[in-house]
Amino acid sequence: MLVSQMLGEDDTIRVVARNGNGARIVNGARSVYALAMEAARTGVGLAALIERKGAGAAVDLEAAYRKGLLLSPINHPDPAHLHLTGTGLTHLGSASTRDSMHKKLAEGGEEQLTDSMKMFRMGLEGGKPAAGEVGVQPEWFYKGNGTMAVAPGAPLVSPSFAKDGGEEPEIAGIYVIGDDGQPLRVGFTLSNEFSDHVTERVNYLFLAHSKLRNASFGPELLVGDLPADIRGTSSILRGGKAIWEKPFLSGEANMSHTIANLEHHHFKYAAFRQPGDVHVHMFGTATLSFADGVRTEPGDVFEIEATDFGLPLRNALEIEAPVKVAVRAL
Repeated sequence: MLVSQMLGEDDTIRVVARNGNGARIVNGARSVYALAMEAARTGVGLAALIERKGAGAAVDLEAAYRKGLLLSPINHPDPAHLHLTGTGLTHLGSASTRDSMHKKLAEGGEEQLTDSMKMFRMGLEGGKPAAGEVGVQPEWFYKGNGTMAVAPGAPLVSPSFAKDGGEEPEIAGIYVIGDDGQPLRVGFTLSNEFSDHVTERVNYLFLAHSKLRNASFGPELLVGDLPADIRGTSSILRGGKAIWEKPFLSGEANMSHTIANLEHHHFKYAAFRQPGDVHVHMFGTATLSFADGVRTEPGDVFEIEATDFGLPLRNALEIEAPVKVAVRAL
């Protein structure tokens, strides 16, 4: 089942679901967040709860997308209670990339390996523990709260001081925290974990700075299990024409960590188990236009698609006007 959110004629949220037979409004659903919390409190699965509420009017999702009516597939009434986070160095990449990394690991002594290569090796060796066991923790980063989340179709805004604004095609897990502090997975979406790769390359300790950027996810949320082998396409359009396009791989068959291991190491922190909060946690990628020497420009459109996730995620690049920041004493 795929679930999304759109603005209705009265500017209120409409929840839309489709399960192979067209998209329809979910009767009586105020938002995906409200549905998820109702499912958590009643013990009814989200898909079953949607089926129980019943289907209303049919919706042309693609037309709504063109009109700018699609929203992120989940939000929180208070954006401060939505957390955007992610993990890196979790994907094996293409066969050639994988072979190259294995060669570097085999040839280089410990002192010759970069911190990134050491982290990648740790994932290869301990990122997929046996059921019930805890594996090695991944690289982790924070992107911001709900004020940094950008709806599908809306622009990703790069700060005026940024050195780069580039896409990262990823799968994100969507979670709510139950009243008892239990993390509950709502589903999975496409995401663009937009980053500043030039700043990150200056020094790895600048990673935290490079990640404090907008992110977009959706438009549709997959309710159910994540496919083990996800094959999608990431593109950059300039003037309506693709200037770069490449397949990307995700799912556990293409990762050095299990989803369960990544979830454990995020939610082991009590700060991320606050009742009612929403978490959008991005699982990483091995495909970047920046790695191929592409420099993005304002107006470029990022497009990320994978069949299992319905409509593609599209966002244009915009550069923020310079902002003068001065701190004054009270």
